[in-house]
Amino acid sequence: MSTTVATHIVDALADHGVTQVWGVVGDALNPLTDAIRTEDRMEWVGVRHEEAGAFAAAAQAQLTGRIGVVMGTVGPGSLHLINGLYDAKKSHAPVLAICGQVPSPEIGTDYFQEVNNDRVFQDVSVWNETLTSPEQLPQMLVQAVNAAYAQRGVAVLTIPGDIGGLDLPDGTPAPSFAVPSSAAMPSEGALAAAASALDKGSKVAMLVGRGAEHAREDTLAVAERLAAPMVVTLKGKGGFDGDNPFSVGQAGLLGNPGAADALKDCDVLLMVGTDFPYRDFYPADATVIQIDHAATHIGRRVPVDVAVTGDAGQTLRALLPRLAAHEDTGFLDKIRGTYESWRERQAHVADPDYEESGIVAKVRSVFDNPDDRIRPEALAAAVDRHAPDDAIFTADTGMSTTWSARFIEMRGERELLGSFNLGSMANALPQALGAQALDRVRRVVSMSGDGGLMMLLGDLRTAVTYRLPVVVVVFDNGSLGMVQLEQQEGGIAAFGTELDNPDLAAVATAMGLAARRVEEPEDLDGALAWAFAQEGPVLLDVVTNPDEIAVPPHPQVSQAWGYAVAKLTEAVESR
Repeated sequence: MSTTVATHIVDALADHGVTQVWGVVGDALNPLTDAIRTEDRMEWVGVRHEEAGAFAAAAQAQLTGRIGVVMGTVGPGSLHLINGLYDAKKSHAPVLAICGQVPSPEIGTDYFQEVNNDRVFQDVSVWNETLTSPEQLPQMLVQAVNAAYAQRGVAVLTIPGDIGGLDLPDGTPAPSFAVPSSAAMPSEGALAAAASALDKGSKVAMLVGRGAEHAREDTLAVAERLAAPMVVTLKGKGGFDGDNPFSVGQAGLLGNPGAADALKDCDVLLMVGTDFPYRDFYPADATVIQIDHAATHIGRRVPVDVAVTGDAGQTLRALLPRLAAHEDTGFLDKIRGTYESWRERQAHVADPDYEESGIVAKVRSVFDNPDDRIRPEALAAAVDRHAPDDAIFTADTGMSTTWSARFIEMRGERELLGSFNLGSMANALPQALGAQALDRVRRVVSMSGDGGLMMLLGDLRTAVTYRLPVVVVVFDNGSLGMVQLEQQEGGIAAFGTELDNPDLAAVATAMGLAARRVEEPEDLDGALAWAFAQEGPVLLDVVTNPDEIAVPPHPQVSQAWGYAVAKLTEAVESR
């Protein structure tokens, strides 16, 4: 019995375990979506914007390590995928994008909606080709999927509108995809050099990322042997929060003084499974050892003295017996003390009754929260209290990520996703949809900014249409908060950042979600308890303080002065 190009592709992906395909239907995709319609193992998730589909597919790929699939039709339909695909690229997520194209005879004639996909997707992809005849299958599909896996990136397969419905030659074999193993052992020489450098250090610090999350116990064992404070990247939180006596939280502008001091004051830095990009936070004068499975990641952020290419777990297990125990815990104790002191101060601000807790709080509130609005710290801390220990969190870029990093603990089986490498707006909701589609029982929480939510607002309805019980928590401060803070720290009056939002709870209700608007601090816990008790998708529109400041680990005088000048300018302009 003959089969078409479209049916062959859909069957092969279903055999491989793909359960959802994301996208917006369109003429060039009709053979493919019709094949999905008749494939019981696969669900078509029709989003309201292709960008949301690309974010969702990439989220699934990050959570499972398996290929995520998204489709876009001719021209604009495929172009809308670009931002979500760039996020997949920067997050090293294996994604297959199947893009429509004008009929083969019209390619190159400037036909209606024609776009040169091969050129458009060149930078975002690890593999990018156009299928021009049935005879090219299954090889081209195999190459696409295998490249996405092997290079942990985006593969783009373009199919002209007249090709998908054509029959394949009799006897065309079914594809077989190769999922690479991540295990890799480093060389003996690299292990010996790393052990020697670590044994010489008196103040060893570790910088640990997502690449080590599968090796949590091995990483903790090495930290104990070295008496090393462990700075955990934002992407690494899911593996190293919780019961970790060595963790000192995150570094970078959303981090804390303990983590900053650990990196600044150490004499040996051991990097494990991270490509932490912020050069200003690396030590200026320390021996640096970097362990990473990808040799291309080593040394591109900071000069490295010992390069160790290999899987984090395999490497640390081989390294541990070679390390002498560091008996002096003074450096670890000092850094942990700084970190715990900072956490106590943060918890104090996150208390819903903070405004009435003392003279310092009352004086501060006069300047940064005169209307007694809900502090975003309090909202994030309340979400942490009410969310189950197996929840998946997605965080919008900006202040939502800052509050999530500082107040959401990745204990139990919790996981965290965000646009942490691309830094795109509007990622949280579609990533939450992708995560929720994998498991409609496990709780998924979108920590959404009001600006990010409004950008892809239409896909709230996708949660209703496909019965995806996401909990959307909106930090509704009426502004593009991170940009506003950047302007103010530079001494520039906030401009262009104000958002005249509608009642987002009312909008969500109209779109079919259960929703509430929360305006008083004392209502937070009750509203969150109600939200997590709902069986379908739910949105909390929480009106938060727009003037809250996310203080960096060691604020500089210039930043404080710039903020003061900006606020004065705003006040004068307001009057």
